[in-house]
Amino acid sequence: MAEFSKILRKTDTRKRLSVPIRFLRSLPPFKLGSHAVTFEATDEKGEAWAFQCSIRKRGHPKPVLQRGWVAFVRSKKLQVGDKVRFIKHKNRATAAISYKVRAEKAIKIFGATFGYARI
Repeated sequence: MAEFSKILRKTDTRKRLSVPIRFLRSLPPFKLGSHAVTFEATDEKGEAWAFQCSIRKRGHPKPVLQRGWVAFVRSKKLQVGDKVRFIKHKNRATAAISYKVRAEKAIKIFGATFGYARI
């Protein structure tokens, strides 16, 4: 099982989510010559979300989620400081791969974050 989580910044909530390069190995393979791959992740309510991860064509890959990402952010009413988590799961019996996405709202008291609550 591979996963990553990220506390959202301004760009993450308005345009795209930058993805750690180590998580690229967990995504479906890119087709030869392609710089983007689409995958589906299920949220905590069982709703499926299609995301597209793209990388630069030259130099450092710098993976980002663009397509589908902003719609997810708006649907969950995510803001700067909230957290998102992507999890890759492999079914041991069938070897089927699935992805989960979890959104968590920051719990703030007097402006300080004390933790996160699942949405």
